[in-house]
Amino acid sequence: MLNIGENAPNFTLMDDSGARVSLSSLLASGPVVLYFYPADFTPVCTAEACMFRDWTAELAAAGVRVIGISPQGAESKRKFKEKHALSFPLLADPEKEAIHAYGADFLFGMFTRRVTYLVEIVAGEANGPVRGVVADRAVADLSVKPHEAFVKRVLARFGSVAGA
Repeated sequence: MLNIGENAPNFTLMDDSGARVSLSSLLASGPVVLYFYPADFTPVCTAEACMFRDWTAELAAAGVRVIGISPQGAESKRKFKEKHALSFPLLADPEKEAIHAYGADFLFGMFTRRVTYLVEIVAGEANGPVRGVVADRAVADLSVKPHEAFVKRVLARFGSVAGA
């Protein structure tokens, strides 16, 4: 698992619409909340996705994007997003490359943990690639509450009244 202050590994994954999305392209628009979750359509994962959905507008107003990542494919992501009216991208990581790079896997990579990171831009060289660093994180496999507390910390960090 990545610690606060560590570099956030770049990745390129397929989103729920079939487009390829990289962390560096997301960071070009500002900070990103990356949340890793075990599976689409499971009870706790659904509650977590809906929690992020309910905070998305306020996070966006603070300049922060939300991105969900799990091992299921793009079609599963599209259906999950549609069923729960999610307004943020869901990325498919069937090979668990990002999941592993972020330390969100366990039991020899067979399962995905519920881990949320705040990734902020690192000032780099003028013509260099956009890089990110882990600014905060939350880990709780069976509960959404620590992840909601994380969202409130992010909002407080970026000056939101409700998050403060």
